[in-house]
Amino acid sequence: MPVVQASTGRPPAGGASVRTGTVGAAATRPSPVAVDLGSGQLRIRLADHGTISTPVGDRSIRRQPVVRRGQVVDGAGCAAVLSQLLREHRVRVPARPLIVACRPLLATATDQDLTRRVLDAVFAPARLLFIDTVRAAAIGAGAGAGTLLVADLGTEVTEVAVLRDSRVVAGRRANLGTGDLAHGATVGTLADTLTRLVRELVRGAGAAPAAATALARGMVLVGDGATRPDLRDCITATTGIPVHRAAGPRTAALTGASLAAAAAARHPAADWTEPGPPSPPVRTGPVPARARKGTTS
Repeated sequence: MPVVQASTGRPPAGGASVRTGTVGAAATRPSPVAVDLGSGQLRIRLADHGTISTPVGDRSIRRQPVVRRGQVVDGAGCAAVLSQLLREHRVRVPARPLIVACRPLLATATDQDLTRRVLDAVFAPARLLFIDTVRAAAIGAGAGAGTLLVADLGTEVTEVAVLRDSRVVAGRRANLGTGDLAHGATVGTLADTLTRLVRELVRGAGAAPAAATALARGMVLVGDGATRPDLRDCITATTGIPVHRAAGPRTAALTGASLAAAAAARHPAADWTEPGPPSPPVRTGPVPARARKGTTS
């Protein structure tokens, strides 16, 4: 599945942005920025500042999570956390950067739109591109060539996909991750869930034709689960295939998104003219009483 471009706009008035700088009449190439809004960590990588991150899943840090099971559930809160992170690290965001943001497999249009509005509010990018997290992870792990089976076992979501030359051809996901180990799940449960997803890709209804080829090469494992030897051993035992731990598994997706952002910023066909109409703002205040009924956030 190719990187998908989403329209972006100018930041909403009174938003949480920490942008600085101006854009002259002559268009210039934007600075690339990668963003990974994970259920355990929010991560940003900027060309001049490296990677900065903050935990989002710990209730002791924040009363309610801003991202749950890979989905932004509090747009205003997520924008505020990102802006605070940038301020804490004294990062001056370049004007109108190019953003590549990771998105979970099977993300809905509503999920993607809320993420877009959050990043518009914080960065006001010239362009915002989305990349599937498993695809970004494969690129970041240096395993993009050929046909691959990639599993991203994160804090709250597990994704498995077949990729051909860095393109997702089929994928499955489950709302279970390493964070659930603290709430009754076991290593065996996680391994069994991942094994079920693999079997659906290989032998289930609508199985991917390339899955058998990918399976012969083993599985590339990224995410927090890849850092646990006991979990890797259990996955190997239950799937019966070799499991290859990616280098830097927790940040492989962010690394891939960063590489994609740098490539997109250099592309000679890119058009960095003024963006179109502004996007709807991320709500930062109370909802008027008349608007509460029949609406969802």
